[in-house]
Amino acid sequence: MAAEIHSRPQSSRPVLLSKVEGHQDVVSAALLIPKEDGVITASEDRTIRVWLKRDSGQYWPSIYHTMSSPCSAMAYHHDSRRIFVGQDNGAIMEFHISEDFNKMNFVKTYPAHQNRVSAITFCLTSEWVVSTGHDKCISWMCTRSGSMLGRHYFTSWASCLQYDYETQHAFVGDYSGQITLLKLEQNTCSVITTLKGHEGSITSLWWDPVQRLLFSGASDHSIIMWDIGGRKGRTLLLQGHHDKVQAICYIQLTRQLVSCSADGGIAVWNMDISREEAPQWLESDSCQKCEQPFFWNIKQMWDTKTIGLRQHHCRKCGQAVCGKCSTKRSSYPIMGFEFQVRVCDSCFESIKDEDRTSLATFHEGKHNISHMSMDISRGLMVTCGSDRIVKIWDMTPVVGCSLATGFSSC
Repeated sequence: MAAEIHSRPQSSRPVLLSKVEGHQDVVSAALLIPKEDGVITASEDRTIRVWLKRDSGQYWPSIYHTMSSPCSAMAYHHDSRRIFVGQDNGAIMEFHISEDFNKMNFVKTYPAHQNRVSAITFCLTSEWVVSTGHDKCISWMCTRSGSMLGRHYFTSWASCLQYDYETQHAFVGDYSGQITLLKLEQNTCSVITTLKGHEGSITSLWWDPVQRLLFSGASDHSIIMWDIGGRKGRTLLLQGHHDKVQAICYIQLTRQLVSCSADGGIAVWNMDISREEAPQWLESDSCQKCEQPFFWNIKQMWDTKTIGLRQHHCRKCGQAVCGKCSTKRSSYPIMGFEFQVRVCDSCFESIKDEDRTSLATFHEGKHNISHMSMDISRGLMVTCGSDRIVKIWDMTPVVGCSLATGFSSC
């Protein structure tokens, strides 16, 4: 039940402050309590727990509540100390936590979904609880009456959610790899647009209402930044993870993006520079460098008595090229390619050594990360995953936020 305390400060690396252990199953969500040395966790083991740091330096549950169904999502509103827990059975339960974080009182059950709840957000001004689920829908319910206000259905599981509280716009990512932008009204909604760019299911979203940027992480291991305010659609592709991107957080103050992947990778991306947009891939029936036909170009193969070649694409210029004209690989961080990717031979010659300088830092979380959240004001991050362990990190060495009083290494 107790948490293990670590103190291994390293320059320019996240510092592991604590490990919280004791869950019997996957930890679905973990949140840092603002201005407190505490963490709230929701788990597949059907428990919602509040962990407070004791004088001994260890974390012990001050609240341990068992639910009727595995916990799949959570939202916490600190000013009102209201907590909303989504479950595997589709219900959302609201609780109120006492000032000393030692008691949690049941408030209401919301029949929000017919299947597993995937994400929840709570808006105090409208008194709405907005959620997505594996029943392929987004629902919004009134927290005063507990009644359903509206639902909108998608073609596949709704996997993640972000919400703009001022404009009542919702961003919903789904398992088909599509993101839908909706305008929610009291009893209806309208689809504004859909964003398509990922080759795998959407696993995480982050909305920055100041710059009006949307970030999406997916099972295709990539992150896309969408310029919603500028209405440009997809603007940047970021590739630096070896597994599906499970969680993202954009720090507007320092223009940095923090992302975590299922293999434990933690990346911090520098977004405070002028990056280049990755080109759209061009289509052609023959190599756009040597003009040799591709294997489906039967006429040119017949006319020239040659065997067709396989089509590839240069990641820098987007041209359709054959293997002989794209023998080189290179990273190109300014375009988001932190790994070596295929480039045509002429583009390879144009890339200077300084162009290969990384624009992100990569760190090892050393556990499977399925969820992450940050307390940006204190530069703290909490990660949790299928290994049942919750880790609390000091991210100030890599993100440059000032660490206020609160969590400290012993």
